[in-house]
Formats: sequence, C-alpha cells, structure tokens
Amino acid sequence: MPTETIAWAGDHVRIIDQTLLPTETKFLELRTIEEVWEAIKMLRVRGAPAIGIAGALGTIVGVKGSPAVTWSGFAEDLNTATDYLATSRPTAVNLFWALDRMKRIAESVKDQPVSAIKQRLLDEAVEMIEEDNRVCIAMGEHGASLLKDGDSVLTHCNTGGLATASYGTALNVAFTAHRLGRQVQVFADETRPLLQGARLTAWECMQEGVPCTLICDSMAAVVMREKKVTSVMVGADRIAANGDTANKIGTYMCAVLAKEHGIPFYVVAPRSTIDLTLAGGDEIPIEERGAEEIIAGFGRQTGPSGIRVYNPAFDVTPHRLIAGIVTERGIARSPYTESLKALFDE
Repeated sequence: MPTETIAWAGDHVRIIDQTLLPTETKFLELRTIEEVWEAIKMLRVRGAPAIGIAGALGTIVGVKGSPAVTWSGFAEDLNTATDYLATSRPTAVNLFWALDRMKRIAESVKDQPVSAIKQRLLDEAVEMIEEDNRVCIAMGEHGASLLKDGDSVLTHCNTGGLATASYGTALNVAFTAHRLGRQVQVFADETRPLLQGARLTAWECMQEGVPCTLICDSMAAVVMREKKVTSVMVGADRIAANGDTANKIGTYMCAVLAKEHGIPFYVVAPRSTIDLTLAGGDEIPIEERGAEEIIAGFGRQTGPSGIRVYNPAFDVTPHRLIAGIVTERGIARSPYTESLKALFDE
C-alpha cells in the first residue's frame, strides 16, 4: 500500500509535509486546529481529496476539547471549528463537502451525549480515509481502461497518493495500468510556480517505478506535436454541473494544446469534487495566492521587488475540451449536465 499522506494518530493528525519534498520526507504532528488550518493554507497538505480529509480530521482536533455538555453548546463549538477551517482555501469543494458532512453527522446524533457525538465524528472522519482509498482504487481501474501498452500520459500538477489519503486520482491511473503489466510512462509538467509536478509527481513516479520524464510547462506543446504523449490526465478541485473543471493553473493551457493536437484530455476526480450547485465554471471561486510565490519562490528572488503580480492558483477548463471525466462510478462523457447528474442517481 502507498504511504499514508494523512492519518489520524490516536489524538492528533499526522501528515507528510509536502513543502519539503522531494529532498526531505518529514511527518508533521498537528495537534491544534490552527496547525491544521496552516497546513492546508501553506500546502503542507494539498490535493482536493486530501484537503477534504484534513478538514474532517481538523474538525476533530477543533472540537475534541470542547467542554460543552449539551447539544446546543457543542453545535456552537462545531460550527466555530468548521467555519474557521473553511477559510483556509476557497476553490477545492472537497473541503466544504467534508465539513458539511461532519456537521450533518453530528446533527444526526444530537440526542446522544456529547462524548458519543465526538466519537461518532471521529468514526466518520476515519471512514472518509478508508472511503477515499476505495474510491481512488476504483478510479484507477476505470481510468486504466483508457490506457494500452505503450501509452504515454501527460500530467499537470500532482495527482498521486500525495493528493489523497494514499492512492491518488489521475496519476493513479498510470500507476494502476503499470501494476496491470502495461508498459506506460508519464510526462510530468513541472507546474509553476510551486513545482508540484517536479517536486511531487516525479518523486512519486520514481517511488512507484513508473518511467517518468520531467518537462517545463512551456514544453508541453512540443511534446504533443512530437507525439510523445497519447493522452492528458489531470485531477480537479471543483467540477461544475456542465463539466467545466477547475484545476491547477496551467491546466486550461494543456487542454487547449491537447485539442489542437488531437490528444484526448481526461479529468480524474471523485464524485465529492463535483459541485452540481454550480451551473458552470464561471461560478467557481478561484484562489489567488501571494506575490512572493512568483517573485521569490523557494527563497530565491527571481523577479524585481515591487513588480505587480497576478497569481491565480487555478484556472477553469471548459467542458468542450474534456473527452471524459473519470470517477469511482465510471467515466462520464458529454453531455455532462446529464452524465454527471446520473453519477448521483442511486
């Protein structure tokens, strides 16, 4: 089994500090809700599914010391914790999905003693981890059906186990095909400005033993023109009802290039990333991050002080550029307003 990206360690949260990879593998022990919030905000834990799990476990950390003895008192403490965690990052819907799920679970057992409510919340958060593993395995199997022997996959950002509890989304498709004995390889965009592809995807491919070639983001067009890749597979932070998909900045560029070169572009994400309350991508909130990530990323200044910087963390790929959306329940195809909704029909 892959390394656990995030776990409950008895009375606190344990994560891999992804800001230190690939040169150092360090686990952080998060014992306060402020530490969990900071870990999400600073991308020590990242990837939509992992952020959702961090939100659930962070809720546990936030309420386990609640002195409340009644439901009304505990509900106030619970809302305070979830509202605080919700301010960490705005784009990945999995965070809000997980926080809402925790509140619904607490509401469902509000007639029980507060100690029992706390235990029920902990059980639910741990179940989210186990559920994420099952979902990722299923997505890997569905996605692997799209790959044949000799295929090459271009990825953007990081969608391996580091983006989830253990297994991964889009990158896990290549890993699953590899485990099935198919000769596949990965081309990893470095993914400016924080280099998740260079630091994380390339590292995970080496850990898994999958052949990987690291390229600069600006090389993607040439790689496609030279027919070095047969498909593009990316993850998602939020998918609107019409299939428009928010993912790491630069994903839209990859989708346009793939369309130009006749290469299928796939999104791989769990149903928890699909937000049917949003009609289209224009409604997805896009996080903007600090100028220092571009001017002085990783401690070295590469831009002049005082220069204006525009640093959106995500962009939106229109549904018309997406060949399919791989979920744990299968592959959705256009028209997405119908196929995505069908994924939630019992």
